[in-house]
Amino acid sequence: MSRAARIWWLALGLLAGLWWDGQRWTYPGGWSDERARQRQRRRARWLTNQFLGLGSAFIKLGQLLSARPDVLPAELVEELARLQDQVPAFPFAVVQQLLEQELGERCAEIIDIEVSPLGSASLAQVHRASLRSGRQVVLKVQRPGLEHLFRLDLQVMQQVAAVVQRHPRWGRGRDWVGIAQECRRVLLRELDFRLEAEHAARFRQQFLDDPGIRIPAVIWELSSRRVLCLDYVPGIKITDRQALVEAGIDPAAVAEKGAASYLQQLVRFGFFHADPHPGNLAVAADGGLIYYDFGMMGQLSGRLRSRLGRMVTAAASRDAAALVDEMQGAGVIAEGIDPGPVRRLVRVMLNEALTPPFSANVLEKITGDLYDLVYGQPFRLPAELIFVMRALSTFEGVGRSLDPGFSLIAIARPYLLPLMTSSGKGSNELFNELSRQAAEVGSRALGIPRRLDESLARIEQGDLQVQIRAGETDRLLRRLALAQQNSGQAFLLGGLAVAAALLVTSSRPALVALPLLLGLPVGLGWLRGQARLARDGRLDQLSR
Repeated sequence: MSRAARIWWLALGLLAGLWWDGQRWTYPGGWSDERARQRQRRRARWLTNQFLGLGSAFIKLGQLLSARPDVLPAELVEELARLQDQVPAFPFAVVQQLLEQELGERCAEIIDIEVSPLGSASLAQVHRASLRSGRQVVLKVQRPGLEHLFRLDLQVMQQVAAVVQRHPRWGRGRDWVGIAQECRRVLLRELDFRLEAEHAARFRQQFLDDPGIRIPAVIWELSSRRVLCLDYVPGIKITDRQALVEAGIDPAAVAEKGAASYLQQLVRFGFFHADPHPGNLAVAADGGLIYYDFGMMGQLSGRLRSRLGRMVTAAASRDAAALVDEMQGAGVIAEGIDPGPVRRLVRVMLNEALTPPFSANVLEKITGDLYDLVYGQPFRLPAELIFVMRALSTFEGVGRSLDPGFSLIAIARPYLLPLMTSSGKGSNELFNELSRQAAEVGSRALGIPRRLDESLARIEQGDLQVQIRAGETDRLLRRLALAQQNSGQAFLLGGLAVAAALLVTSSRPALVALPLLLGLPVGLGWLRGQARLARDGRLDQLSR
């Protein structure tokens, strides 16, 4: 009961805080973009601290919500993306007990295990060990009682999502219940280390022929639902440039190898590491790149890869209209909206981001623009796409720390052509696509005379109708009608206030309750109208 109350208190506090941050009159000294961003950053830090205090399920929930910039402000998304779960280790006696429960007689294969863990996180902690065969391994042991706690927290979060979904403002255009169900599915799957073992084995299989990439092998006979046994593969932390130089390793080569390996995961395999922060990357003594932690993996479906390829083609040619069409086809943009403002915003973003000379942090800028674009707008970004952009942005930052002249765009060029051919099998598909488009243009050109003749005939018969829709004019007329309605409500409230004042001084002061009761719904309607006017004003500023 106390934990459920704490979760509800956090949810209500967050909603109230976001509402407070959105009111311009709450800013001392007046509202400004910089003051709003500072307050949102403080709110984001507060939320991450609350998630850390609530423990494992909420730490993982924060990492999942960081892939939803369409439902959370950019500052919250960026702060949650940096949420790393460093928690105190649990006793070694508990580790031994769990190993005996999960492995049984197979524990006899482990002859030496270090008491101090190599690392401790919200889900598990890792201990180095030796096997009878002399093989050096690491054992990832899940925290005790975690599944019960996860199910309790997820049940309360689903209740919170159901309440928020019914809110007229927060529930509009957002499927909070669906998000909660997806989080429940993903988090409960992450508790099963057998799935992580399958991910590690599949990921390792992709790079078996590449000696420059190292992925620890799985020891299946010593792995179970709550224990994962992998080869011990030591390395230098990828961001420790000084240690790399002292070991005789070229940091620039490491940066290029990391970016190239990730692009290969996306373009060639479609199965990628979804959490490549510096703690999960290391460099071997011979310069090979090491990947750790395979709990969060992403997969690009064939359909999304095909759409993504066409998006890259449209972005490379700066065709904002084609890019918006592809985004609508992929379900990124909601159906039934006016694409004009979206197209203008996309065109501005393409011109700013893709104009040479490219800045060193071009992907970081694109990601920030994308977060600002999708929040509160009719966008629904696939989580896989967010993980892709975040991972590439991480590699961009790591590459700049290792090599000031690092350029992700230059490294990505050889990989763009296979991506633009939709399946990555070669350049023939690109020529086939160009041929298809040429044939389509030709068929349309041949049909132009017939269509002109039909249009002229309709004009002569008086059957041609022209429909004009001006989105800006419609919005202005709607705001004008709303302002007139608010003015009428304000006059009515003033009249009721005068009536109440007169009744108070009359011989029947009890009748003052009548104008007060009548004024309550009028006042609530006036407040809602003011909120709608303020929201329309913010949308106008964003469109400009």
